[in-house]
Amino acid sequence: MYNIGYTSGVFDLFHIGHLNLLKAAKKLCSTLIVGVTTDKIAKYKHKTPIIPFDQRIEIVKSIKYVDKVISQIDLDKVKTYDKLLYDVLIVGDDWKNTPTWNDYEKRLKVPIIYLPYTTGVSSTLIISQIKNNE
Repeated sequence: MYNIGYTSGVFDLFHIGHLNLLKAAKKLCSTLIVGVTTDKIAKYKHKTPIIPFDQRIEIVKSIKYVDKVISQIDLDKVKTYDKLLYDVLIVGDDWKNTPTWNDYEKRLKVPIIYLPYTTGVSSTLIISQIKNNE
């Protein structure tokens, strides 16, 4: 078990996949810090959250597996490491073997654990389903 774990996400339209990630991440560390992506950063990633940032961060704060919540104002996990000094970075396995995450594996001084992605659910899928039912 690690002392401090870090994970992050937009956490828009909070769903079971988000909960599965946070629950599994907490099992790996004593203290789980979660970065919630700001609206500005989410838009940089070509996403426009449905739920405003202040509400998304409150939702994540209320999850019993989460010990501390921060605003994710930078996508660079190395810069976040320099500020938080976490012991492990935890992400969904949908990021494994991507150029960005391969680079993080080289640059970070801590392990990255890739947790299984919950198939069949995502905020993007939920939004699409809502649009198709209109």
